Amino acid sequence: MAGFRTRTSDPVDLSVIPYPAVTLLIDLSDGLHAIDDSGNRRQQSDVVLGLAPGRVRGGGHDIETLQVRLSPVVAHAVLDGSAHLTGTTAALEDLWGPEAARIHERLRAATSWDDRFAIVAATLARRLDTGRAVDPEVAFAWRQTVATCGQVRVEQLAADAGWSRKRLWSRFRSQIGMSPKRAGRLVRFDHAARRLVAGHSPALVAAESGYVDQSHLHRDVMTFADMTPTAVAVAPWLAVDDVAWAT
Repeated sequence: MAGFRTRTSDPVDLSVIPYPAVTLLIDLSDGLHAIDDSGNRRQQSDVVLGLAPGRVRGGGHDIETLQVRLSPVVAHAVLDGSAHLTGTTAALEDLWGPEAARIHERLRAATSWDDRFAIVAATLARRLDTGRAVDPEVAFAWRQTVATCGQVRVEQLAADAGWSRKRLWSRFRSQIGMSPKRAGRLVRFDHAARRLVAGHSPALVAAESGYVDQSHLHRDVMTFADMTPTAVAVAPWLAVDDVAWAT
């Protein structure tokens, strides 16, 4: 979790770079705050961004936002198995019903970020305990995908999990929301994006991140972020991330 606050009358406009997590954005400000996705849907107030949501922009002024990143393994439980969120945005109220409004009011009334974090942590822990857990084999496959920066083959994941490739593919897709192969591409893209932001050249990043060549890196970055590796390297959203989640 991280809290963000801007105090400016000038509007803030950020492109949201895809990340291998489901993201909750809880708007605690009085200023205009909106998220626009590639389907021309606009969400205001509390928003859930699914895995790889495509072209998404966030903006407003006098923004005060609490951001939570959830592993898709955890998100499956706390969001009631909403794997369909992959590639989309949704209002938190649509997933949590009246509870979303109650939590929002508690967060608005809290006097510190630490109190807000505690409220959210308790809510997530309770929903995790009562939610639908993913299969242990699926959780294992996700952890291995992250640990290898997306450079593990599906066949190896299936063998290590003790499942057939077909079974892993089916269960992983239904519970995580995307195929193991695409999940690997997303995790690898995220690793490459962080390396680009750190100042490494596209050629070096491509070589170290498991891409065939620099053109392969360029195509993957364009697919996930709709911008070039050079543009990703200076994307403001990633600069904000570096403050909240040091890597």
